[in-house]
Amino acid sequence: MRYRKGDGERSGLFTRRALLLGGAQVVLMSALAGRLYQLQVVETQRFATLAEENRINLRLLPPSRGLIFDRTGKSLAVNRNNFRCMATSDRGRGVDLLIDRLDQIFSLAEADKVRLLRELRRSRNAQPVVVRENLGWEEVARVEFNAPDLPGVFIDLGQSRDYPEGELMSHIVGYTGRVADEDLAGRDDPVLQLATLRFGKKGVERSLEDDLRGRAGAVQVEVNAVGRVVRELDRTEGQPGSNALLTIDLDLQRFVAEKMKQHQSGSVVVMDVVTGDVLAMVSTPGFDPNTFARGISQSEWRDLLDSPERPLHNKSIAGVYPPGSTYKMVTALAALESRAIDPWTRLPCMGFLELGKIKFHCWLTAGHGSTNVTEAIACSCDCFFYEAARRAGVDRVADVANRLGFGRVSELGLPGESAANQPSRAWKQEKLGKPWQHGDTFNLGIGQGFMTATPLQLAIMTARIANGGYEVQPNLLLASATPREELAPPPLRTKPNAPSMRFNPQHLAIVREGMNQVVNGSLGTANALRRDADGKLIEPAMRFAGKTGTAQVKRITERERELGITQAQLPWHLRHHALFVCFGPVDTPRYACAVIVEHGMAGGATAGPIGRDVLLETMKRDPSRRTDNFRKMASR
Repeated sequence: MRYRKGDGERSGLFTRRALLLGGAQVVLMSALAGRLYQLQVVETQRFATLAEENRINLRLLPPSRGLIFDRTGKSLAVNRNNFRCMATSDRGRGVDLLIDRLDQIFSLAEADKVRLLRELRRSRNAQPVVVRENLGWEEVARVEFNAPDLPGVFIDLGQSRDYPEGELMSHIVGYTGRVADEDLAGRDDPVLQLATLRFGKKGVERSLEDDLRGRAGAVQVEVNAVGRVVRELDRTEGQPGSNALLTIDLDLQRFVAEKMKQHQSGSVVVMDVVTGDVLAMVSTPGFDPNTFARGISQSEWRDLLDSPERPLHNKSIAGVYPPGSTYKMVTALAALESRAIDPWTRLPCMGFLELGKIKFHCWLTAGHGSTNVTEAIACSCDCFFYEAARRAGVDRVADVANRLGFGRVSELGLPGESAANQPSRAWKQEKLGKPWQHGDTFNLGIGQGFMTATPLQLAIMTARIANGGYEVQPNLLLASATPREELAPPPLRTKPNAPSMRFNPQHLAIVREGMNQVVNGSLGTANALRRDADGKLIEPAMRFAGKTGTAQVKRITERERELGITQAQLPWHLRHHALFVCFGPVDTPRYACAVIVEHGMAGGATAGPIGRDVLLETMKRDPSRRTDNFRKMASR
């Protein structure tokens, strides 16, 4: 055969290509062998661990929530068994079909469908999510009957919150609900990610959340390739939350609520002036926290929000009202402390005081004549306190008011407490951009104008005046302990454990005497309260002191005065608020009470009898505050 030059070139080209391909194959095989060596020899322990983690899951168990009791051991918040429907998904597969089948059983609301779709798709390691809680036997039976068509759906027995006293304690105890994004702020507890966990939303449930929640347990389970549980391998129970003993006396709370039942809206606060313990705190109307525990419907929620009486609003700590004449003790103390007046100073009252072309009226049209500070408190002379406030000045009045608890949030600890408003020169300039006027000082002197306060602040003021000027703070938590410990109240204190505000004791005594004359003096605005509800004179050991107040809601014009228009002729929402503060016994003060009846018109006639009956009942119940009848609850 004849050799051609082109055949040699093609042969060389083929050889070079074969060498290149062979070399590439050697490199690839070497890389593959190296990678296999790395995976099977070098990193064998790492991948064995990962494989084991794929087979075994560690899941958190929600702890049992701590219980809440009143000061005598009566239950206020407990846990009860709760049958609930749970669901899992294979990494989000088949979720739409599963939700459709659940809808046929439970008739799910659109919001529930959206929630389930979101939670099932983002659920990791087949963590179960809650479909519906608080199931009845019929619903449980329907789920079990349809179990073959509901892959990943099962019935679980858990715990839910129950509030035996319902509306009576709603604003104090509060309620729990699902964990929201804002609840996670500043908290890194992994148990908060559990779908079944309930978080405190209002009241003590919220303020003591970290103590009541407890510590999570854990369960180790074996799962299959798609994350379904095959069997349970190990379980570690969590640590239950701490139990809480509140200062509230449940029987007294019930008594107060009964007294407020005849009124549409209002609040009563009862405090121990020595310890600061809040013995009763009623805000009406209330709401049933059990509706939140079982899952409130949209219509129920809308009814609560739209109610003009604001049942979700804790008026005791968040309701702000002009304090009216109950503020006159502040003005009196400020004038005495600043030496603007002396105990024997007498000021005139002709029924009004003129400032330029404006008349500032006294509630008594004919005037009270000449009165000193004790008499002015007793008869609630407006003109006296206009002038006393003018002489003392707004800055001194505001300073005394701040020391007595106005214009600031207390240490009670309940969420949602308002500081209300204690006006001053600086406040008006900053908020309104206007200078302070003499008329503003007159209004402040009688607790009107820009001045607002909460019922709790009025109780704090009364307590600090009654106890001799000690800065006692309100308190709701009497004791806290784990279920394994004894839950018992501390020994009863007889002296305030609080710093003195360094008021002149003589000045405090003068103010207290003025409050005594309000009830027990012949000229007092509440001297009808010297007798109990049955018309009998109150025995000396139970006598109390107080101060009436009527807070203006709508300013009465000169024309309306001339026409003789009365409060009763106005619509309910335009009538004055009725207020009353009191302390007792007069000789050895131990308890203070503040009452506000929204649009109750007259403090002495409306709020006064409530304050009298509540304070008398509190003093009668004094022996119940001993601890010898308290039950140990370590086993609960």
